Amino acid sequence: MVTNTTQETPRSTHASTLAVLYVCVERGTGAHIDPGLPASRAREEGHSFARRHGLTITHEITDAFGEPAPHKRAGWNKVRELVQRGEVGAVIVRWPTAISPDHEQRYDEVRWCKDHGSGVLFSWAPLAAMAGCGATR
Repeated sequence: MVTNTTQETPRSTHASTLAVLYVCVERGTGAHIDPGLPASRAREEGHSFARRHGLTITHEITDAFGEPAPHKRAGWNKVRELVQRGEVGAVIVRWPTAISPDHEQRYDEVRWCKDHGSGVLFSWAPLAAMAGCGATR
């Protein structure tokens, strides 16, 4: 009798509590604004959101703001790799335009994540409240 000792953890059991935090924000401008402040706020907000919702952030990925096509950004492609490999069950993003300012491209990426077993959650409080904890699954 041959016994298979390799066990695969079902994606929904372990990965559903693991998340990637994706930060893609426009740098602050002006004499009195720290250029890193928007990214810092997005990180703090994302980590706070994760704690409140029982998610563990395993990766934090940052992209420069400005490229509207998500597939042309190295960071977003890393997010997709994590989702495709089943390493995360959620992608935390501050707001939808971080994925893409073009709503069609944004919806395509959200749908792709969902189709691969990961929801996209928005951490910005007003949006999270409207979407029911930010879930777009």
